[in-house]
Amino acid sequence: MSVQIVDLAAGHRAAFLALWDDYLRFYNVTLSVETIQATWTRLIDARSPMTARLALVNGVPMGFAIHMHHPSTWVNGDDCYLEDLFVAEAARGHGLGRALIDDLIGIARTRGWHRLYWHTDADNVRARKLYDSYVQADGAIRYRVTI
Repeated sequence: MSVQIVDLAAGHRAAFLALWDDYLRFYNVTLSVETIQATWTRLIDARSPMTARLALVNGVPMGFAIHMHHPSTWVNGDDCYLEDLFVAEAARGHGLGRALIDDLIGIARTRGWHRLYWHTDADNVRARKLYDSYVQADGAIRYRVTI
């Protein structure tokens, strides 16, 4: 199995949107067509702080990591927020999630970012097993006000 992690590009649109649809289905979420299109547009816009890395297996997109870096009040520099991580069901258990996280850690080190962080659902046992292999959860609880 040949794995390559690359920047998401316009030519990946159909494959990415298929993965995105699977991701939304996994979390039982429905988004409007407009929101999905806006997300895609931001991801491929070089001026947007939101970007994505794509995991290719033998040239076929099988996973993604959507992230953004931002200034932090907790360090003298920037942090990186991993907003969405997904690996297609057929590719799970082969190290793609780890490869995507390791890739972001490498980018963060190269760019001088201080921390990589993310959230997940408490009952996402499979993902938490991977995440716990990096660092234990810090006990933070997320609050979200929909406006």
